Amino acid sequence: MNEQQNQQEQVVAVRKNGDGDIVELQLTSGKVVDYKTAQTMVKNNQIQNLNVFRGRDGDEHLRSDPDGRVDNNLDNLPTF
Repeated sequence: MNEQQNQQEQVVAVRKNGDGDIVELQLTSGKVVDYKTAQTMVKNNQIQNLNVFRGRDGDEHLRSDPDGRVDNNLDNLPTF
């Protein structure tokens, strides 16, 4: 593991709204960030194992890096 990865956060839990959309993410440090802040952090390499993509709706979205596992996908993480 390189030094940059040591400094990167990971998402450990998510908060969803009534529609089931992720609105906040809890990081390994305990910090809670809203969805847009998390997108910015991913773009700045501050959160590992996530990427930002542009969906069919034209908006940017977060998703887990593909690794063949489903247990670490954002929708499958514990809620807080």
